[in-house]
Amino acid sequence: MTIMQKFLGAAATMALSAGAALADPAIIFDLGGKFDKSFNEAAFNGATRWAEETGNKFAEVELQSDAQREQALRRFAEAGSNPIVMAGFAFGNALGEVAGDYPDTSFVIIDMVVDAPNVRSVVFNEHEGSYLVGYMAAQTSKTNTVGFIGGMDIPLIRKFACGYAQGAKAANPDTKVISNMTGTTGAAWNDPVKGGELTRAQISQGADVVYAAAGGTGLGVLQTAADEGILSIGVDSNQNFLHPGKVLTSMMKRVDNAVYNAMKDGPGLETGFNVMGLANDGVGYAMDEHNADLVSDEMKATVDAVAAKIISGDITVHDYMSDESCPSLTF
Repeated sequence: MTIMQKFLGAAATMALSAGAALADPAIIFDLGGKFDKSFNEAAFNGATRWAEETGNKFAEVELQSDAQREQALRRFAEAGSNPIVMAGFAFGNALGEVAGDYPDTSFVIIDMVVDAPNVRSVVFNEHEGSYLVGYMAAQTSKTNTVGFIGGMDIPLIRKFACGYAQGAKAANPDTKVISNMTGTTGAAWNDPVKGGELTRAQISQGADVVYAAAGGTGLGVLQTAADEGILSIGVDSNQNFLHPGKVLTSMMKRVDNAVYNAMKDGPGLETGFNVMGLANDGVGYAMDEHNADLVSDEMKATVDAVAAKIISGDITVHDYMSDESCPSLTF
């Protein structure tokens, strides 16, 4: 029995890809699946871009439960995958247990910092990109009320919300920002029905633009916003195409670039702390044919000028995770 056969036999529920050669990279997707049209899918797109450009393959797994995190890491490491990329903060504890046992394997974790010599920790300045889309939301709103719907109530998602509220109030100090989180467990990332319910509740309070940072739950937010005749804002991946003419923009979090770079750099990649923000195209906002009629040239010029000031330091966007406080929003 080969290593891969043992691997598949022991982890049949994990839907591992077959045929990975030694030293092929691997990617582990977080709960919600690789086709969530958001965070995981951005990670998948980065891996796919690398594979298409190089003609090489990568191993992959979609988790079904939190309990599988350490198991997946160890089995990929034992099978010789290198580097191993994890999409999501929730891998932090598992990687902390595993990294030291495989010193010759390079690990890359997104949205969490793990201090180990063979780990690259990639984090994003989501508050900067969220500030820009909050600015656009306030410029567009006719009710002076905009909404935010997060997935799991964690500091990272509050970071999105806080940046969004700061941007909205910078554009119009009279803007009211309504904020809701979907839940406190991993299930909050994959509950589009609850996302729709929260959207309708915010609409009843006057919101006419709603920003979703909630993984698969956000698909319910965008769908309900379109059905109810208000605008939405997508997240992580460009979600403008999901409801053309009804998604104001999407806050782009270039998880795809982080994964692509990790696989391109390969085994022995440079480790340590890696920050992706506006200055290095780690975050931004999406423009395409699907939202061109919603964003005027004047609005785009204004937002681009705001982005330039953030990059130069003339505008400082408070990071909720720096002190777990927000000057523009109460949680």
